[in-house]
Amino acid sequence: MLNVDNLSKTFQSGDTEVKAVNGISFTVPDGQFAAIVGRSGSGKSTLLSLLGGLDKPTGGSIQVDDRVLTKSSDRDLIQYRRKAVGFVFQGYNLIPNLDAIENVMLPMEFAGVSKNARRERAESLLTQVGLTGNKQHRRPTRLSGGEQQRVKTGKAIFSLLHGLARSENTTIIVVTHDTSIAGRTDVKFELEDGQLISTASTRPEATTVTSS
Repeated sequence: MLNVDNLSKTFQSGDTEVKAVNGISFTVPDGQFAAIVGRSGSGKSTLLSLLGGLDKPTGGSIQVDDRVLTKSSDRDLIQYRRKAVGFVFQGYNLIPNLDAIENVMLPMEFAGVSKNARRERAESLLTQVGLTGNKQHRRPTRLSGGEQQRVKTGKAIFSLLHGLARSENTTIIVVTHDTSIAGRTDVKFELEDGQLISTASTRPEATTVTSS
């Protein structure tokens, strides 16, 4: 369960105070796939950084299950980022001297997963997104742009992510400009000038998601 209550993040730009996130509150249950949408500068990326423990808010609270991020020490946040949360960035962010399967295995190594289990899981994930055979052992420079994207992200795997949210009973959040992608999630949160201006359930059968 992800619970965000009156969350705010303020930056100072010269003499101007910029409220990148301004009093946002919402709840997303476990097993849900949510989208955060909005124009450039609406606060999407700042909000995601706060949820992921990459930045600290100016006010409000973030609770993930029984962990209150806004009361966590720097050491606790490191453990949270290492074991409880994962990121897929807009850029490919692949390590050039590792092949595709090694790139996928790397985060699991930091999480303490055994080598055999890492390799088995990485092979399975790459196969699910259509990267099979010897392509799994190619370095990024020998993969096409689309193939590189499939190592970490891509439209083709949104149905996979939705299934993972259900099967792993975890919360997945995507920040996107693409309305067709947002329409594949359970709920859509729209931001404008750092504020939550609308919440829409995009799947009638989805569990209720609350906001305030």
